Amino acid sequence: WPDGIGYTLFYATPLIFTGLAVLVAFRCGLLNIGAEGQLYVAAFATAWVGITFASQSGWILLPLCFLAAIVAGGVWGAVPGVLKARFGSHEVINTIMLNFVAVALVSYFTQYHYKTPGDPIMETSEIGAGAHIARLGKFIPGLPERIPLNVAFILALVCCVLVYLFLWRTKWGYELRATGANPTAAEYGGISIRKQIIVAMTISGALAGMVGINEVLGYRHRYYDGFSDNYGFTGIAVALLGRNHPVGVVLAALLFGVLQRGGIYVDGFSEHVTKDIVQVLQGIIILFVAAEAFFRGSFGRFGLLRRSKV
Repeated sequence: WPDGIGYTLFYATPLIFTGLAVLVAFRCGLLNIGAEGQLYVAAFATAWVGITFASQSGWILLPLCFLAAIVAGGVWGAVPGVLKARFGSHEVINTIMLNFVAVALVSYFTQYHYKTPGDPIMETSEIGAGAHIARLGKFIPGLPERIPLNVAFILALVCCVLVYLFLWRTKWGYELRATGANPTAAEYGGISIRKQIIVAMTISGALAGMVGINEVLGYRHRYYDGFSDNYGFTGIAVALLGRNHPVGVVLAALLFGVLQRGGIYVDGFSEHVTKDIVQVLQGIIILFVAAEAFFRGSFGRFGLLRRSKV
């Protein structure tokens, strides 16, 4: 059981980050399709800092790497936010295009500037030891240290709490949600729509960028080109299934983590079913969640399904 639980939580960690990233944008009425590009840029920036300042002590290097992941993701997320706020260009198109730009850029720098000479694998050299974050196996009895579940999982849960407090317990979060609920009314009430768009996309990008902390600092200890298993796009499904709430995001990420871990066993021990069944199940889940309005309207005519008034 330790392997199953440990790997499930490890697979869920990046999905919590990307689910929160999409959630924040959703709450402002935006659709951030660019979490994939944001996490790639952030992961490379994290590795670059970890390599460039490898001689520094952990007290300096580790915060610098954390800051690099957050800032790089936030800046890359802010770009489509500024384009949307300043020129009215649609964030979906911008973020999709920036995904290709991000992946191409980090691949170029990895291959031609930071790849270890003679290494056939597209990856950078290892970051400084001071930037490594501990695996939870060191602290949890019975959990083997070979399982890559690390402190980033705890950080993801902390981010869930912080996102909840920000969105539902602060003035700034209220303004962001008001913008998403009714931009016209929000603007009439004195809220700057342009500012909220930029803030939401910046926070969204920063959250997506924290995937780099899990991947670079807690797992591989280097940047590995193509490391993402569509974390950014799956984050959209996680946020949708989690009903755009931090608690729901955690539960949805755990569900997808279970499916991903189970898919490995299915692929290895079944002759007639492959791990592709996981993607089929994920698609079916999202279809039913997205079709909720249809079912509610259809069954509501017969009094079989009514919306709660609470």
